[in-house]
Amino acid sequence: MEVPVKKGLTTPTQSFFTWIDSWASLQSEETDHEEQRVDWVRCLPFFALHLACFAVIWVGWSWVAVITAVVLYVVRMFAITAFYHRYFAHRTFETSRFAQFAFAALGASAAQRGPLWWAAHHRVHHRHSDEPGDPHSPTLRGFWWSHCLWFTTRANFRTRKEEVRDLMRFPELIFLDRFDIVMPALLMGFLYLAGALCEAYAPSLGTSGWQMLVWGIISTIVLYHGTFTINSLAHVFGRRRFETSDTSRNSFLLAVITLGEGWHNNHHRFPGTVRQGLRWWEIDVSWYTLVVLSWFGVVRSLRPVPVQAKARRASRD
Repeated sequence: MEVPVKKGLTTPTQSFFTWIDSWASLQSEETDHEEQRVDWVRCLPFFALHLACFAVIWVGWSWVAVITAVVLYVVRMFAITAFYHRYFAHRTFETSRFAQFAFAALGASAAQRGPLWWAAHHRVHHRHSDEPGDPHSPTLRGFWWSHCLWFTTRANFRTRKEEVRDLMRFPELIFLDRFDIVMPALLMGFLYLAGALCEAYAPSLGTSGWQMLVWGIISTIVLYHGTFTINSLAHVFGRRRFETSDTSRNSFLLAVITLGEGWHNNHHRFPGTVRQGLRWWEIDVSWYTLVVLSWFGVVRSLRPVPVQAKARRASRD
């Protein structure tokens, strides 16, 4: 049941309820016109996670904790880039309903909101890229806005249901989107339990429940800012192969950090293709992984690179 709200108003109490139920607020286009200001109550968990990273001073590190953090970064980055982005936002391949839910749940564990919210805002970004209406253009509102401030505002909290009608028919996706705290909480609980069991039964590993939890949070924060660089930096730094209507650019470094998303100019020129690294040397780990998954039938019908893109081998980088 949604928390009733007054028209055009978000109160601190309602912001608190959205920690648990992200739809417990205005879910209409009226909120798009609210003042673009940070809702501090709603965003307290986001800032608290950053502060929690400093707990590493007390819990220390171990190889098992660090390796776990790295694996979590890579696996969840793949879920965000391949499924939240290339599948849910752009529908560049097909998969089963089970795999759709499984990777949506994995992506949700990255604490970057639910798949419907993510896909809806990204679709709006492509329609209005670097123009009024773009939720996170660095050329219009600067680095920090495009990097992380845009999603802390009241106007951008709601899931734009009208943008994802094709996904709204799946109740399991609605659940993940509405209760987007569930998967991050389950992951953190699992990490604590795994660390506690290691401490009790394999003390030679040198880890503990609190240590595993803190390194899981560190992994999440690094994942945050790795993902955010595509909004904030990939429209500012890099090279432009294609003359698109926006300022999207290609960056080898960002492609490494984000498993292939750094070829952003390529993507804005051909948003309907599953592959973003168009040339052999343009590293696109998400694409490689999707190809392997297609061999086992997990995904299928990968939308290929357009013929006109292949014909531009002689174009400038």
